[in-house]
Amino acid sequence: MQDIIASVILGIIQGIAEFLPISSSAHLIIFRDIFGIGAGMSPKMGLCFDLALHLGTLLAIAVYFFKDFWNMVIRGVTKGPKDKEGKLFWQIVVATIPAAIAGVLWEEPIENFIRTNYLLIALALLVMGVIIYLVDKYSAKKKEIKDLTFKDALIIGCSQIFALIPGFSRSGTTITAARALQTNREAAAKFSFYLSAPIVLGACLLQFLEDGTLAIISANLGMFITGIVVAFITGILCIRFLLQYLKKHDFKAFMIYRILLAAVVILYVLF
Repeated sequence: MQDIIASVILGIIQGIAEFLPISSSAHLIIFRDIFGIGAGMSPKMGLCFDLALHLGTLLAIAVYFFKDFWNMVIRGVTKGPKDKEGKLFWQIVVATIPAAIAGVLWEEPIENFIRTNYLLIALALLVMGVIIYLVDKYSAKKKEIKDLTFKDALIIGCSQIFALIPGFSRSGTTITAARALQTNREAAAKFSFYLSAPIVLGACLLQFLEDGTLAIISANLGMFITGIVVAFITGILCIRFLLQYLKKHDFKAFMIYRILLAAVVILYVLF
């Protein structure tokens, strides 16, 4: 029962933090290692479970934007980049490449060093929180998604590399990069959501193919299913919330939250 409760809590955290620019990976580490939610998991199981939760939020993206993705893929394959939606499909492909390469090359040192370096995670939370707010405050809001060029897409895709460090936030870095390119808030968030799908799918597939993953899942099937379902439901609600929120609000609240969470982590490490 305790494991199921931990799955529900972590699923809610993932569903919220994956889409808000506050770093889901940092939150899962902090709530497990510092607050003790799901602390009984081994490092291998914790990593598998985190990716299972990411699968839940991937399903949320796939369901929420199903029509968009369907049109993108069909038009991208049949009509190519000259079509508006076909162009968006190929932009997502181009934008995915840098982070995919970096993830394969740097996965091991990140897992061995950065995920347990709480001060570095706190610093990433703090610094990125300030950057998100300042970039948004001083950037114009001229572009829609259809106005993005392939160069813009590549720049936004490269920003995802920073998100390999827990605390930076994949949605936070990509939204910030898009805002720096003068994309409006809602369009920046939507492109960030689109871009998350292939990266999360690739990470889940790679983890699934690793030795021991199937054994861990089968031995804890109820816990994994609970976490995925909760992350899925919470994720859909959070996508809708953020797209509505950004129509009228900036990123100040997220900056304040990130700074407060970073302070909690720093105090934990010091005392």
